[in-house]
Amino acid sequence: MWEDEILEELHRIREEHAKSFNYDFKAIFADWQKRQATSGRKLVSLQHQKQSNKALEPIPQE
Repeated sequence: MWEDEILEELHRIREEHAKSFNYDFKAIFADWQKRQATSGRKLVSLQHQKQSNKALEPIPQE
């Protein structure tokens, strides 16, 4: 069977992280949020944005 070393490493890191929080999802999620806030990286929201009705109007045919 084919094995992916990178994927195995990611699984190991994720397992160690979860174990360090005693597999408490709320604590893990709080840690993710803290890391995200302190990362200094620009974050993009994936929330649904309303489109204007104009974008949905059909193109008039002449």
